[in-house]
Amino acid sequence: MAARLLAILGVFDEKAPGLTLTELADGAGLPIATAHRMVRELVEWGALVRTEDGRYVVGRRLWKLGLLAPDQSDLREIASPFLHDIYGATLATVHLAIRDGDEVLYLDRLAGHASVPAVSRVGARLPLHATGVGKVLLAYAPRDVQERVMHSLNRITPYTVTQPGQLENELRRVRREGFAQTVEEMTLGACSVAVPVRVGDDSVVAALGIVVPKLGRDRVKLVAALQVAAQGIGRSLRG
Repeated sequence: MAARLLAILGVFDEKAPGLTLTELADGAGLPIATAHRMVRELVEWGALVRTEDGRYVVGRRLWKLGLLAPDQSDLREIASPFLHDIYGATLATVHLAIRDGDEVLYLDRLAGHASVPAVSRVGARLPLHATGVGKVLLAYAPRDVQERVMHSLNRITPYTVTQPGQLENELRRVRREGFAQTVEEMTLGACSVAVPVRVGDDSVVAALGIVVPKLGRDRVKLVAALQVAAQGIGRSLRG
């Protein structure tokens, strides 16, 4: 029984976040009736959620269990007071994120006072190329990850960077200047800046970001606040 349940959960991945019952049965190698019974149990427990179009996606309860993994739970716990410090200084929406495959995964989020449209939430996965935290993580990702992302630069808004050469230039600037920025690339009316969280000199383990209605002259102040917090998180992780 346990092996079959795990087989169903194992069908989900970054390329298949939402699946039909038939796809789950085929992927797990189970008869449709058996898959139906087990999927129903997973839904009742909260591991899966059935969407309006009849597909199944990973549920919040399974996500919360994942956060108990030592690497993610420790990072969130250590970063939490620093996120609150940034929020207190800026009153802006603050993100803590990591790279999960070819996407950015949001580990924590504090919502700001300003009315900024945002699709991010804890547990959300968004494109690396269209978010501030994503661009930071992409800049320090292995070359094979960068190449895959460069081949799938989907346009999300009219301002999303979809030219590989332009994105390459931005990633070089991130590595040179130590921060990334976006202007309405993920959501209209939302801009962001983000910085890497390092453990040691080279290892980037996460990204910190702020989302605001516009950047303007506040960009320098926002980047400075993020960098101070990122350095503090990095020191705490080393300790």
